[in-house]
Amino acid sequence: MNGKALVATVLLLAGFIGPELSAFSQSAPPTSETAKQTEALVDKAAALIDSKGKAAFSEFRVKDSEWLHGDTYLFAYDLKANVLLNAAFPAREGTNVHGQKDTNGKAFHDAMIQAVQTKGSGWVDYMFLRPGQTQPSHKWTYVKAVKIDGVPGLVGSGFYSD
Repeated sequence: MNGKALVATVLLLAGFIGPELSAFSQSAPPTSETAKQTEALVDKAAALIDSKGKAAFSEFRVKDSEWLHGDTYLFAYDLKANVLLNAAFPAREGTNVHGQKDTNGKAFHDAMIQAVQTKGSGWVDYMFLRPGQTQPSHKWTYVKAVKIDGVPGLVGSGFYSD
């Protein structure tokens, strides 16, 4: 098979296979400035938690700061799904979210814990209520493993894709 025929064959196969691949869920959001900013925010928060422990949480609760503005906020769990911080929904702090599912049946909190346990960090997508809204929206969340005063946990933040 000459080079042109090989390229034509590959392109033909890609045309048949490509649409099938898109049926599988993505493991990360499409590359965007928002996704990069979310990862950078979580990485910066993780470093602060690793150095200050729970004392860093007070900084994460300051409205109109880099940590809490618009739809952006941080949350932290231990690996048993106990909510240690949720800057946008403080009433959730002290609750356990293990097994809670989104409107599509995805146990997204458990998926976040699994991501940090298996990879150290990662993206999870799910349906979630945007603050002030009544219908769930598609959300991508980036989580990273941390030690919170010596206890293994995670910190995360996300953004709505719609």
